[in-house]
Amino acid sequence: MVATKTDHGARLANAILFPVVGLVLLAIAFSVALIAYTSQSADRAALESERQLLDNSAHLQLELLAKEQEGAAVWDLTDYYTRPLSLNIDWLDVNLGQWLYPNHGHDTVVVVGEDGAPLYAALEGRSVDPQQMRDLVADIWPLIARTRARFITSFRRLPSGLYVIERPANAFTRSIHETGFASVDGVPAYVAVTAISPELKQFVPERRAPAVLVGVKKLTGERLAALESRAGVTGLSARVDSAPSPASAHLTLSSPLGVPVGWLSWNATTPGTQILTGVGPMLFFLAATIAGLTGVVLFYTRQNTRRLAESEARAQHAALHDSLTGLANREFFANRFREELTDWSENKGLIGVFYIDLDHFKDINDTLGHAAGDDVIREAARRLRVLVPENATLARISGDEFALVLPNCASRAALEYILKRLQDRFSVPMFVNGTHLHVSLSVGAAIAPDDSLSMGELLRKADIALYSAKAGGRGRWAFFDEGMEEHVRTRENLAHALRDAIAHDRLDVVYQPQTTIDGVKVLSVEALLRWNDPVMGSVSPSVFIPIAEEIGLINEVGLYVLRRACRDAAAWPELGLAVNVSPSQFRHPRFIEDLRDTLSACGFEPRRLEIEVTETVFADSDVDILQVLQQVQELGIRVALDDFGIGYSSLSYLRRFPFDTLKIDRSFIADLEVAPHAHAILSTIIDLGEALGMKVVAEGIETRQQAAILQRTNCDRLQGFYLSRPVPPGEVPAVVARLEGHESRKERGVQLSA
Repeated sequence: MVATKTDHGARLANAILFPVVGLVLLAIAFSVALIAYTSQSADRAALESERQLLDNSAHLQLELLAKEQEGAAVWDLTDYYTRPLSLNIDWLDVNLGQWLYPNHGHDTVVVVGEDGAPLYAALEGRSVDPQQMRDLVADIWPLIARTRARFITSFRRLPSGLYVIERPANAFTRSIHETGFASVDGVPAYVAVTAISPELKQFVPERRAPAVLVGVKKLTGERLAALESRAGVTGLSARVDSAPSPASAHLTLSSPLGVPVGWLSWNATTPGTQILTGVGPMLFFLAATIAGLTGVVLFYTRQNTRRLAESEARAQHAALHDSLTGLANREFFANRFREELTDWSENKGLIGVFYIDLDHFKDINDTLGHAAGDDVIREAARRLRVLVPENATLARISGDEFALVLPNCASRAALEYILKRLQDRFSVPMFVNGTHLHVSLSVGAAIAPDDSLSMGELLRKADIALYSAKAGGRGRWAFFDEGMEEHVRTRENLAHALRDAIAHDRLDVVYQPQTTIDGVKVLSVEALLRWNDPVMGSVSPSVFIPIAEEIGLINEVGLYVLRRACRDAAAWPELGLAVNVSPSQFRHPRFIEDLRDTLSACGFEPRRLEIEVTETVFADSDVDILQVLQQVQELGIRVALDDFGIGYSSLSYLRRFPFDTLKIDRSFIADLEVAPHAHAILSTIIDLGEALGMKVVAEGIETRQQAAILQRTNCDRLQGFYLSRPVPPGEVPAVVARLEGHESRKERGVQLSA
């Protein structure tokens, strides 16, 4: 018998030890490979970082080159003396060629006329035949073409029929320019092309292509050394003969035509290789030590095989209990609950089942961290364990959710007594991480046999009751009743009807105009979603939008509104279009792709579209959200911050992201006629928007007095029932005509100035 036990123990030990040895050896090999891979990754990351720094430094020099040209290119006299009828080469030589070289070191200066041919050229401050620059002009023609195109498209047509050029807003320079690289005398060079334009605003009858000023700086000597210092690299040199190997530290400089004009090479840093070289002997020593320790562990493991029985018992206990709280887990709870229902009889009284949820537990995790959240879970479990009867089964079902079965209860009042004790106990704050936390409970309860004798049915009804308790304000309990199930059924029917309405195009989009501050010019319309169900009648967006969020349909709803609005607004090319985007839709991974596809399918100009987001869109990752917002603006779409002023952190979002439009929440407008300080607060918000270069829209204008007050501020636009209610797309032209009609303008002008 003893021999049998010994053999069994030996076989069991071998079954455990041999895989362990293999795993240790595999772990050592994997660790070595991982360290080698990590060192190579560190080298590649360092190389890419240096390449990016060098590229950024080079482009900064290009922008500085354009900035140096600004004073000469954006000048009324330059604009005048480069025109065909007033061309003055001598003036250009004195004020451009002889000025840019000694003052800013421009090796080559070329003026390209409105017809695209060189008018003037200078090398190192000395005038030369401009025809010598034809090859240079041809090499950088894409830069010249883009500059001329941007200059032409920057003209804004005025109501008078004249054009006026719009300067870049909040830019590094006031000029319209393009930059790049070119090969000059076999040497890579910085090139900047700036549109020659008047310094003062001019009104012209038609748009025209500009003459452009071309500036060139060869990338040699001191400039190469300055670039090396600025980028923080060493051994920087310029190569033009042949391309370096792909793995070497180099940056390709391409001409505007896409042809490489040279390569910047430098001595790359290799932090990973340096670290690996330093720690290599130590790694070898550690590997040998681990191998030796493994042998020792294997020896002692053979001696301790008999302890496996105890470990098995502990494993069985862990399989049925929660590791964090020591409470029963879901499986153990289900088994005990099933047993209680099976053994139930009328003389045993009622069985109560509770779902218990900690209110706003996610906020604790987000603000204090998961360690604090675990402490809260443990403290909650301790309080529950102390308060529940001995014959009860208490379990942790999921993160912050517990379940409790109370058998042999005399009445519903006895169950309510226990619930009251639980609520009273949790009214006392918890002390976690040096902080007092007020954690409340929401509880949903079902009773057997009154509600059912099926475990699945009782748990479902307790869950419905828990949902009702949360919806009722949290920090409370609720027993299941049939009305709750009817409410759930109603929500499910509403969700089904909403899916059907989207599938069969039965949602309506109406439009409310936004006007100038005097109310006489309609600038854009805001798209608003409406649902008039043939069975349920009119359903408010405040009802069906949360349901769409909950069932994962909000992205389809948002795309539905965007497509309909873009198709409708195509009939009003003079108007902008504002469309609300929910936080869930905005965080959808395909949001940018869907937005781009919708605009392309509808043939809608991105510059006419403005999407409105609320600050709740920043609830998760600010960095990811800001990147999406920047991608939206890169598409040419404007972004508005809606309901500004009602959140505690609105100002931080304005600081981190340059919104195009600020929409003042309607609550500030409603207070204008009743609150003594409302006007001062409103003026402050409007001044803030103006200081940040944003258009400011006041929505919710409902009275003549509100409109008159806003007219005396710097607010840009008005929106509200006073001007127009939301109307179907077919009525938009009539509303625009009414608001912009002569009599309407006259009447509204009197009203607003009253």
